[in-house]
Amino acid sequence: MIFIIITAIIIYLVLLAWTWQSLGTIEKRKKIFYMIIGCTVMYGITIVIFQIAKKGIHYPNIKMQDSVKNILVIIFTGINGMVIMPQIGKMIEKIHENEIEKEKIIKKIIIILMLFMVCLLFEGGYMKDIQEGILSIYQVRQ
Repeated sequence: MIFIIITAIIIYLVLLAWTWQSLGTIEKRKKIFYMIIGCTVMYGITIVIFQIAKKGIHYPNIKMQDSVKNILVIIFTGINGMVIMPQIGKMIEKIHENEIEKEKIIKKIIIILMLFMVCLLFEGGYMKDIQEGILSIYQVRQ
């Protein structure tokens, strides 16, 4: 469990530092706002993916399901954030500095989101496999 906590802390430190750097010269308050919004969106997406991935998986009790959900959602929210938040941050910074036209940004965002959706499909399968692996370990111990 300590390994999981340390891993999550490292993931979030990298995510926050990378996103902060990607937002460039934007003022600190706006950076914090964008990062909070980004993490919240990533959390919501990850919860949805978990809910889809858990279909057909029967936990012995709700406490175990909640524990597995908390661990997976925390880890995968950070990973999802690292996949998309720094790239979106760079685009926001370019808009802020008037370096790129909004039409080009919209096209880039659509491409990033499409690639992200493909990643989420794989993530759903991976998350399901992890849950099944945890349950099989649990059943062996009983």
